[in-house]
Amino acid sequence: MSLMEHGLVRPVTSVAWTSNSSTCPKDFHLISITEDGASANFTRSFGMKSGYYLCYNKDLAGGMVVTDIQVISDKDSIPHGYCYIAEHLEPKASVSKKKRVCVRFVPVGSVDTAVLDVKLTAKSKMMLQHYTYVGDIHGFVLWCRKGHFSSPMPQAKPRSVSLDLRGLSLDQPSAPLPLRPRNPPPPLPHSRLSHRRHSLNSKDDLDKPADSSFQGITALDGVPFSLHPKYDVQANGTTPQVNLNNVRIKSLQDIENEYKYTFAVEENAAKRTRPTLPAGGASSAQ
Repeated sequence: MSLMEHGLVRPVTSVAWTSNSSTCPKDFHLISITEDGASANFTRSFGMKSGYYLCYNKDLAGGMVVTDIQVISDKDSIPHGYCYIAEHLEPKASVSKKKRVCVRFVPVGSVDTAVLDVKLTAKSKMMLQHYTYVGDIHGFVLWCRKGHFSSPMPQAKPRSVSLDLRGLSLDQPSAPLPLRPRNPPPPLPHSRLSHRRHSLNSKDDLDKPADSSFQGITALDGVPFSLHPKYDVQANGTTPQVNLNNVRIKSLQDIENEYKYTFAVEENAAKRTRPTLPAGGASSAQ
């Protein structure tokens, strides 16, 4: 089974007219010979020596593929979504407009089938297997083959890295951090320090700024912190004794009796009525 039957072939991405191999764009394939051995030169008349050829491209850099090809006459309107193929001709050369070739372009990521190949035959009864008949044009028959295609995996383009960006690479060792200014107090005996002191020292180191500014300096810098020996469990080896004999546990009723408040003052104030003035009193007061 061929690569085309396996779908391992690139699709056609552009079809165009060209005068000869010198005017044919780069990466385009020029069809110079038909499948039945005739010259594929499209000429207007028998006496003309110059003509033009059909060529196609399979470069996926543009991101578009050809999904269909049609041949229409000058009296027909171009189908919706189609466009005429490009012309890469010599000066003063032109293509006949009696029959025109139009194609439909679709983004490569939106389809999985497209035109895979384009061939020409002379006007004969020759049939091309697995190819679709497109139409007759200027004494030739245009054929195309459609099917599944495979897109090449995208490759990363090499980029030049400047010296500044190269210095930020993770592969190189980073520059050493600036040293922190410290003036620690003389160390105390291990037995006089508690575990809390050790945790506070670690927290102080994280809070201090890395630069030499005065913002991180406080009045307590240099003053050692330690617990009184009376409360230092590690130094004494015993737990401090706390007298709990005088502590009285109150019940809910005891708390209500002690802090009972009847709200009588607020209740009497709410029940009071505002004094009203007689109707004649207001006029006499004027």
